Amino acid sequence: MARTRPTRILILGGGFGGVYTAMTLEKRFRSDANVDIALVSKENYLVFQPLLPEVLSGSIGLCDVITPLRRLCPRTTLYTRTIESIDLDTKRVTAPGEFGSRQSCLEYDHLVLALGNVTSFVGQPGLAEHALPFKDFSDALRLRNHVLHVLEEADIERDPAVRQALLTFVVAGGGFSGVEVVAALNDLVRQSVKHFRHIQPTDLRVILLHSGERLLPELPASLAQFAQRSLAKRGVALRLQTRLQGATAEAALLVGGERLPTRTLVSTVPTAPNPLVAVLPVPQERGRIVVNEHLEVPGYPGVWAVGDGAWVRDTTTGEPCPPTAQHAIRQARCAGENIHATVRGIARHAFAFTARGKLGSLGHRAAVAEIQGVQLSGCVAWWLWRALYLLKLPGLDRKVRVVTGWLFDLILPHDMVQLKTNRACTMRREHYEPHEVICREGDRGDWLYIIVKGELEVVKRVSDQGELLYRRLGAGECFGEIALMTNRPRTATVRSRTAVDVMALDRDAFGALFATFPPLRAFFEQLTTSRLARPPLAWGTPASLATADLTIPSCELTDGDHAWATEAYSQVAPLVALAQMGPSPAWEETNQI
Repeated sequence: MARTRPTRILILGGGFGGVYTAMTLEKRFRSDANVDIALVSKENYLVFQPLLPEVLSGSIGLCDVITPLRRLCPRTTLYTRTIESIDLDTKRVTAPGEFGSRQSCLEYDHLVLALGNVTSFVGQPGLAEHALPFKDFSDALRLRNHVLHVLEEADIERDPAVRQALLTFVVAGGGFSGVEVVAALNDLVRQSVKHFRHIQPTDLRVILLHSGERLLPELPASLAQFAQRSLAKRGVALRLQTRLQGATAEAALLVGGERLPTRTLVSTVPTAPNPLVAVLPVPQERGRIVVNEHLEVPGYPGVWAVGDGAWVRDTTTGEPCPPTAQHAIRQARCAGENIHATVRGIARHAFAFTARGKLGSLGHRAAVAEIQGVQLSGCVAWWLWRALYLLKLPGLDRKVRVVTGWLFDLILPHDMVQLKTNRACTMRREHYEPHEVICREGDRGDWLYIIVKGELEVVKRVSDQGELLYRRLGAGECFGEIALMTNRPRTATVRSRTAVDVMALDRDAFGALFATFPPLRAFFEQLTTSRLARPPLAWGTPASLATADLTIPSCELTDGDHAWATEAYSQVAPLVALAQMGPSPAWEETNQI
């Protein structure tokens, strides 16, 4: 008898919604071999976001708030990849691999969309380039390293204006995220400054910008006023009814024309819908996917949505559920139960959940909380805040680590270690031996390659004729620009004929140069046109290959374009010349340029 194909359940997103859906499905299906559960996530861990400010302040270790997904979901197949596209008609999700950029299509019978939201600085010029977001683990680590770095610079800076800008820290947003970030940031700088010889506590300026009349509009006015007094008492300058308009490398720009000189600007602006969700042909409301009472997308049986990216109505108020962790977890469990019910052919349940309360940390052993209508503030709320989140933190080992970190934070000196994890550049050098494949036809085009030394051949498979040679490339020439410019898969396979050294420029760097430098853009546009129009060299018999012209035809440029192309080549030539000088000691150590 033919074996029945297992039911494939695919979950997109490694946040609370996606992970808790997988955990619920594992619990329900247990060891059922007829059900295959898969999860696609950019990271292989779950971030417990409520404790991220504790990482920033240094109260707990850097890795104490992240839990490995393979430990939480041992039966789920994990794809640590970035999702490229979602096709609801063919029921396929494209998630290319990182190594070699090989395409991978994942098919499903049930799809759970738990992609959440993304940080967006649309309409605020300069924020994308100069503001620091605070949404995930990498943001917390980056902000902590940045703050310690500016303190190091300020301690040795002699220019008073520059020094004051370095010691000014601005946070935009007076909701829970903004208040918790500014509280943790204030604790970090005021604890760290004790160890810097040339910085006094009075030199520090920590500023919180909020467009409303009071902080924490989600809480009663009495708790909001307590939060304002607590922050002000510890040196945080509150700027209410003040809106951030933009930023430069040296200042935060406010509505009305005021400039706040600073080198540290943290923005907790409202997030935007995930671009993958925005293009889906599903009903949406304010960028969130509309679902029915069972959390299934109307008109698309087998497609479910949970978390921040789902428009789920609260059964009590009739309003959409707020984007909080407690709502995402309950929605995930409900979706998992309903998927199980659908597969088994039993009745499904409508989603119903009422939030139990709201808590916000103010740092320095203070917090505000509203639990079932009971209002708490100060040290009692702080202990309750820690206790509740400790209970909700997944993994016994993580609970032990966090408790240990809190205890050590009471008796041990403050940690001021700066971890420099920033990527130095977007260029790299690579070496290939003869007959090695550098990129394959059909692969995703992520890099532009400049040949430093050696010879390559470009081949393409043609139906009924096999593999044909299109051209040969040598030192000083480049390839890979077609896939980058057209955003299509590789149109041919490139492999080495001899030992080859190349320099590779990644997609982001190439895109920035191509978009902002007209000479380089004209050069590659003409080069792409010429290469796409040129027939392969290997038409006909092998004898024709021996007499074929193996040079690339020059681009047909006008006089003006020729000048642009010449100037563009002058920008690329120094990179080739530098690479031809051979690896430096720094290169041998870092394998990067």
